[in-house]
Amino acid sequence: MIFYRSVTTPTAITFDLDDTLYDNHPTIFRAEALLKEKMADRFPKAASIPRAELSAIKRRFIQDSPELASDMSKLRLLTLNYILADEAKDNVEEAATEMYEFFYNERSKVPISNEVLTTLKNLSKKVPLVGITNGNLDTEQAGLNPHFKTILHASSSRPAKPHRCMFDEAAQYLSIAPKKILHVGDSLINDVFGAYQAGFQSAWFACNRPMLLSKEKTLVLPDVELSKLDDLFSLLR
Repeated sequence: MIFYRSVTTPTAITFDLDDTLYDNHPTIFRAEALLKEKMADRFPKAASIPRAELSAIKRRFIQDSPELASDMSKLRLLTLNYILADEAKDNVEEAATEMYEFFYNERSKVPISNEVLTTLKNLSKKVPLVGITNGNLDTEQAGLNPHFKTILHASSSRPAKPHRCMFDEAAQYLSIAPKKILHVGDSLINDVFGAYQAGFQSAWFACNRPMLLSKEKTLVLPDVELSKLDDLFSLLR
């Protein structure tokens, strides 16, 4: 561990999910590839749209409705409705929903290690845990729900991190002062800066890449940098 500030013993811990507890990007790429395969027979035109063009379509939706930047589910469903319109015709909403549900199921097959699940289980016996995520993972399918009191997902009405909205909601849910809560996450912007704005302590931990401050966008340093997730136990003593 590396300490950048002194850490007060937390009485609750909040966690980011994607790229903190599991490597999210390969799962998303895999789910998108499987979705293209599924669409290919019935909707070949939509299936052939390049990833860069899909990203541009999403950016246009966000430009028109900025709140969609916080709602991955709604944004993807709108995008599917848009790209399927020519081929699905009168059944576009039904087709888009079917394709979205297929993608969501595949997207939620994240590789969470037994070590991480055991760490969460044991931490939850010591302090309450709350999830705070900008993503849309099906946390029940992923096996995370038993270890958390609640999991907050960003949405059109719940702004994504680094906005302090979900941090404030977590503190209110826990009935614990923000300064007594430690937030753990991989992003020095969304997680560390978001936590800082809300008065939380922060622990930086990324499971999917080398943790080099020089390679990261940074607005504020974390209180502590973890070398492994179970370093958290030493902060609870």
